Amino acid sequence: MRTQKFGTNGPDVSVIGQGTWYLDRGDRKAAVAALHRGIDLGMTHIDTAEMYGDAELVIADAIAGLPREKLFLVSKVLPSNASRRGTITACERSLKRLRTDHLDCYLLHWRGSYPIEETVAAFDELVAAGKIRSWGVSNFDADDLGEMLAIAGKGKIACNQVLYHLQERAIEHAVIPWCEQHGVAVVAYSPFGHNDFPSSRSKAGAMLQAIADAHEASARQVALAFLTRAPSMFAIPKASSAVHAAENAGAGNLKLSDSEIAALDKAFPRGPKPRSLPML
Repeated sequence: MRTQKFGTNGPDVSVIGQGTWYLDRGDRKAAVAALHRGIDLGMTHIDTAEMYGDAELVIADAIAGLPREKLFLVSKVLPSNASRRGTITACERSLKRLRTDHLDCYLLHWRGSYPIEETVAAFDELVAAGKIRSWGVSNFDADDLGEMLAIAGKGKIACNQVLYHLQERAIEHAVIPWCEQHGVAVVAYSPFGHNDFPSSRSKAGAMLQAIADAHEASARQVALAFLTRAPSMFAIPKASSAVHAAENAGAGNLKLSDSEIAALDKAFPRGPKPRSLPML
């Protein structure tokens, strides 16, 4: 599994991680097995959030007994909890549910009504207490990131987790350039879309499948390779079975040629810059 530096001061982290949104909705045993398989194959970057129901509890079962230092655990605070005291309380609740003493990164899930200064102060307090190693944001546009940087200072924002897949490339207009300029990791959530992955019967989907066939890979593996083609970019697909986790992990060492990237860029155009950043 290929790894890359996570933010300006972060550790090397697997480019393909494991998302857990809705992971608690299905078979608990299968979900734990999927996480186990992913970890075994190098997908040690595991993402969750307090919003994701019992996903933190599923992860706790999956990582029980594993060396904590080999994992990169990420969770998120809801905007409605992101006051200074509320952020600290939410983090402590997530730590208890995950049965761990620290998070490797803790994110503000999206921007809400609490002043950013309060959330940043809480993040800094959590870092000082050893309860989180780093912090970042999710669903922040370039303007929001600039405001956060002005408040927090350089080198503090570890990542920005955003909606990004072949058919939703809005972040390429301003967010990715901003993050690359400031040493902020870009983490793609819902990297296969939301129940709308390109069909091989479509013109673009057929081209995607042709590239996959050339690499003896799957179309989803090629999609993940495209999304993680730059040194700042990571992806966190969800897998509900060990088989799907293994397929996702197979993208970790898949490298596309410049001509293949250009072909995908043409087949799945990024379109005009939207007025607001898309999110789920």
